[in-house]
Amino acid sequence: MSSSFSPRIDIRDETEEGAYVVSVDGERAGKAEYLVREGSHVFVHTEVDDGHAGSGLAAQLIRFALDDVRSRGGLVVPICPYVSAYIKRHPEYEDLVDHQMTMRLKARKR
Repeated sequence: MSSSFSPRIDIRDETEEGAYVVSVDGERAGKAEYLVREGSHVFVHTEVDDGHAGSGLAAQLIRFALDDVRSRGGLVVPICPYVSAYIKRHPEYEDLVDHQMTMRLKARKR
């Protein structure tokens, strides 16, 4: 007889680290790094450990982060390509984007 169980996924904002962190069964599995500038969360990098790649953790992590920023009344700047692509695939988050700051920061990168 085989048993199957769902892993316990925990996502939290580690403000002192500047990252939303995802853990699976108590082990850290990835993060979405951000900076806070002018009241906006500037998402700069998202990563999920190789052992969890393709499991949908990154999407769960970003959805949690965006919902958390929304609940605080904040805005986001999706510099991270994954966060930017996630928002394009989920237009219900488009209203969170600080377009002016996004354009300013992207112009600086060139």
